[in-house]
Amino acid sequence: MAATPIKLICFPGTGLLPLYAGIEKGFFEARGVAPDVETTPSSMYQMQKLVNGDFDMACGAVDNFIAYQENCGEAPLDREANLCVMMGATQIDVSFVVRPEYETYESLKGTRLALDALATGFAFVLYRMLDNAGLTSDDYEMVSVGATPNRWEAVQKGEYAGTLLIEPFTGMARGAGYRVLESSLDTFEHYPGQMFGADRDWASANRETVIGFMRGYLDALDWTLDPANREEAGAMLAARMPQMKPQAIAPAMAKLVDPRTGLVPNATVDLKGLETVLELRSQYAPQKLQLTDVQKYLDLSYYDEAVAGR
Repeated sequence: MAATPIKLICFPGTGLLPLYAGIEKGFFEARGVAPDVETTPSSMYQMQKLVNGDFDMACGAVDNFIAYQENCGEAPLDREANLCVMMGATQIDVSFVVRPEYETYESLKGTRLALDALATGFAFVLYRMLDNAGLTSDDYEMVSVGATPNRWEAVQKGEYAGTLLIEPFTGMARGAGYRVLESSLDTFEHYPGQMFGADRDWASANRETVIGFMRGYLDALDWTLDPANREEAGAMLAARMPQMKPQAIAPAMAKLVDPRTGLVPNATVDLKGLETVLELRSQYAPQKLQLTDVQKYLDLSYYDEAVAGR
């Protein structure tokens, strides 16, 4: 029987390795699905395309799913969002990286900082970092630039003083002499990276496909996290991310297999991290909605069935 295609839209980064491993090693095919993975230029593009039905599932910052579900996204939608988060992906180390000439938060006054979007995703992480450092919104200008590769390129060109980066871009920045002022690991006890989500109606109509995808992903995740496969997995990462220097592969893999900074074992959903996301959105989003119920944005029934059937 032919494998069922699934159109996925994801942010670029090392966290996509289980998807690539699942495709290349045949884990998805064995579960009857055939993911087609496309990387997104921005969260706005990702959410627009997901809600409009151009993609079946997405992997991104969980705040994006929440924002568009609450009609608080920055991009206009052609129809009402009906999204849910279904499975975990990464616990992320989001680093605030600045150009070498900026040594402190204080030195950033009067500068421009690059974000993916101004009021979704990891933007609120940076707002909290700046608040904690004593800066106010009058001290800097935030600009929406797009996904990590776009922001990193713009900072290198000198267009912005700094931005938030994830691996492998943080490692590349350190190697080039850029400065990490703070990591989300220092700012928060619990803060999730990326999660998988979908339109509820599509998921309901394609339940077996969703479950097959989850089982294939979990198989690939187990393979990726197995120390016996570390060398092969590193070579796969290098092939998929040719912009990484060879000496950056091993450190990137070390972070990727660390549950505090990379892939989540068993792809579980970090409920405490979700509470942090809602608390940040309640404080910093311009709509000032007070959000407290994480279950409103979840449907873990697919994951529970996928795990039970393995």
